[in-house]
Amino acid sequence: MADELMEIVVKSPAFTEGHPIPRKYTADGDDVSPPLTWSGVPHGTRSLVLLCEDPDAPRGTWSHWVLFNLPPQTRELAEAASGSALPAGALEGTNDFGRPGYGGPSPPPGVPHRYYFKLSALSVELKLPAGARRQDVLAAMDGRVLGEGWLMGTYGRKK
Repeated sequence: MADELMEIVVKSPAFTEGHPIPRKYTADGDDVSPPLTWSGVPHGTRSLVLLCEDPDAPRGTWSHWVLFNLPPQTRELAEAASGSALPAGALEGTNDFGRPGYGGPSPPPGVPHRYYFKLSALSVELKLPAGARRQDVLAAMDGRVLGEGWLMGTYGRKK
């Protein structure tokens, strides 16, 4: 049950909860993943999943990053970790841009969108191949989440 999950605290030295994500980490900048840190991973965690999602996208929640099977002792990801800088064993799925790895915020002009970096601690390693889609990861996680947390940043483009 959701109310029994342990809370994981997710932070970034690049931006704080509810504040703008620097341009560097967006499609308008260098399009690299931001540095992230976390604490509070529950005892018994076998793997971690990180999803970056935009729930404000015009066609429904848009997946910007699908990262799974992070080793349970991992407590941070460096800037530009997507790709070769990931911890051993971690796998990247296919984002909604149709490619593996991180794809930074790129909302249509107008109201800023929210971007959630959601971290989940799992009781298992996921038996999924690299390139798995968000839906497959979410289905495989079902009933196996021990704890979760997130960091939400915003990004918008002027009209």
